[in-house]
Order: sequence, then structure tokens, then C-alpha cells
Amino acid sequence: MNRRLRLRPVRRLPGDRDGATAIEFALIAPVMILLYFGLVEFSQGFMAQRRASHAASVVSDLVAQSERINRAGIDAIYAVGGLIMRPFPAAELSIRTTSISVDARGVATIEWSHGNGKALSPLQRGDPVTDLPPDVVEKEQTVIMGETQYIYRSPFAAVLPKPVALSRRYFLRPRTVDRVVCTDC
Repeated sequence: MNRRLRLRPVRRLPGDRDGATAIEFALIAPVMILLYFGLVEFSQGFMAQRRASHAASVVSDLVAQSERINRAGIDAIYAVGGLIMRPFPAAELSIRTTSISVDARGVATIEWSHGNGKALSPLQRGDPVTDLPPDVVEKEQTVIMGETQYIYRSPFAAVLPKPVALSRRYFLRPRTVDRVVCTDC
């Protein structure tokens, strides 16, 4: 009888389900938590990319609406770009605005450029522009190119350990004049 009492728990072991749920949860929980934080990270990164893109669009549009502008005016417009990035830190946002003219031969060159931030410094006046998309501007016209670069740093280093550079470029034609003039660029 004593031996029978000792073997009874061993015989019940294959059919015993007590604690199985806890073990299954312990095995699946890390994967589910990582998946959850990955989805949160993806949505945060996507929102940061959308805001950086919107900042490039707004900055380019505000400059394209001007007839004459100077560095102080462009810097004031860049401040709007920083406000668009909220709740993300605006310190990681770099913006550059460039006026590009195309001559009668179809050669695109830089008329003026102004940039802020670490990543986007001003381009040199007179430098050729070789990566202008087709059909953006015709011969003897100008176009405003607005660029942003945002360095997205993940709050969850386990999901996305390295910073990601999000960049966007917009081209807009001047709205009220043929050429936006920057007086001190």
C-alpha cells in the first residue's frame, strides 16, 4: 500500500494540467511583449516620419509664397517646422531650403541655399543640381527645394537600438513671383 501511494502521483502526471497555462504564458509572454513594443515603436517611427515630411512641405510652401526673404525670415519659418515635430524633440530636426534655377539650356544650378541643424548645411551658390526629378521645373524657371532630416531615436533600445535618419525632399514653384529672392543668403 505504501508503494501504491507513492506511485499514484507519478501515474497522474501525464494527465495533470495544473500549471500548464502558467508555463505556456511564461514561454509566450516575452515574444508577445517584444511584439507589442515593436508595434508601438513602428507607430512612433511612422508618426515621426510623417511629421518630418509635413515640416518639409510647410517650410517649402511658406518660402515659395514669399517674394523676398532673408535668413531671419527663413529661420522664423524653420521654427514652425520645429513646432510641427511636437511631441518629438525638435533638436533632432535639420531643415534646408534651396532656390534652384534652370537656364535656357536646361542646366539647373543653385541660386541660394539656407540650412540649419547638423545634417543639412547650405549648398554652394552656382553648384549644379544633377538629381532634380524630371518635369519638376521647365527651362528658364525656378523651384524651391525644401529638405528635412530627422534623427529618430527609439525609447525602446531593445527593439530599435540604432538611431534612424528620416529624410524628405519637396519641390514647389514660387507662387506669386517667378523667382524668390533671398537678400542675404
